[in-house]
Amino acid sequence: MPKMFWRILITAGAAAGAFLLTSILSEDDGNIWQWVASIVIGSAALIVQYLIDFGERFEKVDRRFNEILAATTLFSQVDGSVLRSDEVTRLVLGYTKVREQGGDIMQAFAEKELGRLAKMMEGLGSGSADCPGENHEWLIDITDCVKMTLDATSTSVDREFWSSGPAERYLTAQEKAIKRRGVEIRRLFIVRTEDEVTPELRALCDNHRRRGIDARIAVRSLMESSPRVSDFIVFDGELCHETKPDQENNPDSTLLNAEPDHIEDHVTQFTELWAEAERQQTAPRVTAET
Repeated sequence: MPKMFWRILITAGAAAGAFLLTSILSEDDGNIWQWVASIVIGSAALIVQYLIDFGERFEKVDRRFNEILAATTLFSQVDGSVLRSDEVTRLVLGYTKVREQGGDIMQAFAEKELGRLAKMMEGLGSGSADCPGENHEWLIDITDCVKMTLDATSTSVDREFWSSGPAERYLTAQEKAIKRRGVEIRRLFIVRTEDEVTPELRALCDNHRRRGIDARIAVRSLMESSPRVSDFIVFDGELCHETKPDQENNPDSTLLNAEPDHIEDHVTQFTELWAEAERQQTAPRVTAET
């Protein structure tokens, strides 16, 4: 009704204006052209309004069509990818339910989680993703997905991690990977000096070995070369999980990187460190102490 009212008002105003204008310009008050002009201009005003309305509706239809086309293209890409389309559908339906039924706090939380997931997916799509602090869920979830190998270093950055609850879940996931999928897991504990090879560290290594993990200790001061040392895990030679330290050598951020050159560098680094640990293990001096 508001639209129809304004159309009638504008049409009447245009017709009246045309009639008034032709009356002023024409000396003959009974000239039929005054009525013809008012009717034509009023009709033209009405037609223009309908054309504008039609253009707006067509623009909405075109925008909606583009949205449907984009959604169709997206789901066709999902269907042809490794990612299961039903999981994407579950995500969309679940989010829709939250939007329809959830309260403000639940909707805000859903928005935040969806944004975090979208950011991670975008990062993985470009070859890397990161997050602040330690992400134990990434660590455990990727371990559940590994099929062949897991090579990891452990420095002082994550030493306290091994006495935490997530560490037990992580080791349990590794033990399952070894027993159920035949995954080969190697972990190298790296210390700066021989004084840091404590009974607690030896007990930690023994705990790993009982679970089927090949665990060794490498002392940096005894290394013949000076290879780079950092805290990282290489999964299946395809994905690198790194823990970056802050200025106080505490975990500051977690990085996932799948770029081939980055993976190759860390595989080479681990190979060198593992060889150093084996040399130290077989050397008489280290054997007497370890």
